[in-house]
Amino acid sequence: MIMGCGRVGSSLARSLEKRGHTVAVVDIDVDAFRRLGPDFAGRTVKGVGFDREVLLEAGIEGADGFAAVSSGDNSNILSARVVRETFNVSNVVARIYDPGRAEVYERLGIPTVATVRWTADQVLRRLLPAGSEPHWRDPSGSVRLMEVHVDRAWVGRTVEQLEEATGARIPFLFRLGTGIVPKSRTVFQDGDLAYAAVEDARLATVETVLGSPPVTRAG
Repeated sequence: MIMGCGRVGSSLARSLEKRGHTVAVVDIDVDAFRRLGPDFAGRTVKGVGFDREVLLEAGIEGADGFAAVSSGDNSNILSARVVRETFNVSNVVARIYDPGRAEVYERLGIPTVATVRWTADQVLRRLLPAGSEPHWRDPSGSVRLMEVHVDRAWVGRTVEQLEEATGARIPFLFRLGTGIVPKSRTVFQDGDLAYAAVEDARLATVETVLGSPPVTRAG
């Protein structure tokens, strides 16, 4: 079930339906349902997503997931809480514009997508070659998953050696257009993109170590 039939909600509804899911969409404005297109076969219900009667009409009791993606933070989070706490739907996500509030609700166990933060991070990743803006950050803000710049002098070294040098973990590489989960003896190749799980306190160290040629120990 989706609450909000704007550009995000309508696109999400069509994508889910193409994947074979049955979709119900709730919106306060019936004209918004036009965005779904004439081929949409799901259910549309006028109303707000935190109204119990509206949710029941849309079929919340049989829903496997709920996405609150309207243009209002308050409506989204209230709807997400009602669905989770009243109807016991555990698979819930809410779009939040205020990143500070998003972090609060993440700590309360409600997954959120902070629109402004996500957009800013996407731009920053493209501006900063070192890749210091994270692809993912845990709710506490202490660990991040990031693309790291690796000096070409590391080519030929193993993932285990990269991890030992940095104290970080490299959960996957992007190689020739495909993501791979490396083993400790996987060799870093020219053109590989490395993604590291890093504690914030070690971020500068990891970027410095991998952004420079490896240190050869004497002896």
